[in-house]
Amino acid sequence: MRHMLCATALLVLAAHAVQAQDVTIPLNIERLSAKAVESVNVTVDGALLQLAAKFLSPSDPEQRAVKNLISNVKGVYVRSFEFAGPGQYSEADVDALRAQLKAPQWSRMVNVRSTRGGENVDVFFKMDKERIAGLVLIATEPHELTIVNIVGAIDLDQLASLGGYFGIPQVSVGTAHK
Repeated sequence: MRHMLCATALLVLAAHAVQAQDVTIPLNIERLSAKAVESVNVTVDGALLQLAAKFLSPSDPEQRAVKNLISNVKGVYVRSFEFAGPGQYSEADVDALRAQLKAPQWSRMVNVRSTRGGENVDVFFKMDKERIAGLVLIATEPHELTIVNIVGAIDLDQLASLGGYFGIPQVSVGTAHK
């Protein structure tokens, strides 16, 4: 009976741990690092985020905003690959990730497709009641692939302040250049 209780407790904890990340980076994506001329792999869980937050200055407004934002974040996962030439990854490599981002849990917020430059961006979010509980960004170019997965409560007004921290690329919201 005691072994049964331990096994049940382990299953509950394992299910909670899997739910915490919610979206997993498929193995085919992880294997792309062998083909890449440059790869970035950032995995920062909640405990490490809270530790990192202690080093942010409360007197610096930008760092204070980042600290406030990550207080409810459970993890930040970034995979970015730069390739020597086009054709080093396929759309099928990314489809396994997109397949996890389906309604009703996930909604697509942004979908940008460029046939001219081959640049594509998808941004998905997960709602929990009236709060964003997760965000996944998938950016593809002929020579690059970047995936950012932020797990936890996210304030969209503060989200841009994470750019440049924890391996998340800076995103400027302004006028588009021609």
